[in-house]
Amino acid sequence: MKKYNRIIAVSVLTYLVMAVLLYLFCRDRNASENTSYKVEINQIMQGLEDAGAFTEPDLRDMRYVKEVTFLGVQTVGNDAETGRNAEIGRNVEIGRNADKVADTEEMPHGIEEFLAFYQNRNGMSSVVYPFAVKGKLMGFVRFDYVVSAANQHILWIAEGALFVSWLMMFSVLWYIRMQVVKPFHLLSQMPFELAKGHLQVDVEENRGRFFGKFVWGIAMLRDTLYASRAKALNLEKEKKLLLLSISHDIKIPLSAIKLYAKALREEIYKTEEQKIHAVRQIEKHALEIEEFVHKIASTASEDILEIDVADSEFYLKNYIDKIREIYEPKCRLSMTEFVVGEYENKLLKGDVDRAVEVMENLMENAVKYGDGHSICLKLYEEDYCQVIEVYNSGSPVSQNEMPHLFDSFFRGSNAQDKSGNGLGLYIARQIMIKMDGDIFARREDEGMCIGLVFRM
Repeated sequence: MKKYNRIIAVSVLTYLVMAVLLYLFCRDRNASENTSYKVEINQIMQGLEDAGAFTEPDLRDMRYVKEVTFLGVQTVGNDAETGRNAEIGRNVEIGRNADKVADTEEMPHGIEEFLAFYQNRNGMSSVVYPFAVKGKLMGFVRFDYVVSAANQHILWIAEGALFVSWLMMFSVLWYIRMQVVKPFHLLSQMPFELAKGHLQVDVEENRGRFFGKFVWGIAMLRDTLYASRAKALNLEKEKKLLLLSISHDIKIPLSAIKLYAKALREEIYKTEEQKIHAVRQIEKHALEIEEFVHKIASTASEDILEIDVADSEFYLKNYIDKIREIYEPKCRLSMTEFVVGEYENKLLKGDVDRAVEVMENLMENAVKYGDGHSICLKLYEEDYCQVIEVYNSGSPVSQNEMPHLFDSFFRGSNAQDKSGNGLGLYIARQIMIKMDGDIFARREDEGMCIGLVFRM
């Protein structure tokens, strides 16, 4: 959460830095362009001085100077007022000079042309330079120029675009923080609490659309763990009661066997009939103990896991697609050829999630006990049932071990160096039976084949 807050802070700081840099860049650009017109004026003045007389300059290549006007000194005479206005107008705004001339009571000769020379022109700024040739004042040159204010507008547009972009990014970051990061931060402790065995922790409701299934799944996991713990405690209690009961029941025949054996050893029985009777009693009590042992074994092999299977239907294509999604990347990484045969999309009976669990057990066994060369899925229809065979290359299970392949806790001779508990195929068989299906195994010349049978 703190790292994400730093990301938001960095975004704000980045925006501020970029806004300041953009402002400085546009300001310097604008200041540079505000003085660029002087370069053009100096260029024109240099051309006039070289020509030695005023000639209309070519302004087609000029960016800022739009008009050049010449006012000769003979036009307005040599009266003091005219000279004063001409001197004042050297580098000042023309409108101010025109006002001064208009305020005079007596207008000298040529004043109309003089006023036109100094008259303001809309949208342009003006400056007047004296024009002299060999030290002799020939007149005054007026330059009308424009100073582009586009940079200022560009600055505001760029600043506005930058702010809108940052605001959108900040909104997305803030939305992710409130709707994703913060709720996930609150939920992130749940797996640790469940792993520690704190199953009483409540899962807080979350109205966001992103963690609905996650919260629901965590709640289901907690309930499942809680039920598993309660079941384990009950099984532990029943196991202890069973052991106490059986140990008590075994004590009687065991004591009798020990008694008869001692009598035979010490030759208490003299006649042959007495000895035969003692032997028969030992056999009888041994059978009782054998029955208790059988009861223990049958109890241990029944209902090892409580498996719930939904009574529903699913399409074969969706089922195969799930298997492809899981095991095609795995086989690609392990350089194992994974082939799925042709099939028709049919509607099968069963719980698709449990069916995937069964196929995962078969595929894991194929990966674990195969030689890593190839795994093939063959699909065909037989007796109105859909059969899916999983074949893996490698050494098959021995013929003597085949009858016990689906027994609980059974592990073949080829599994000595492999991890496992011998319950995978047992669980798969229980699931298939509850889905009204079946499972079978077959030895091949160069591998093993496990088949699943689904009702249609």
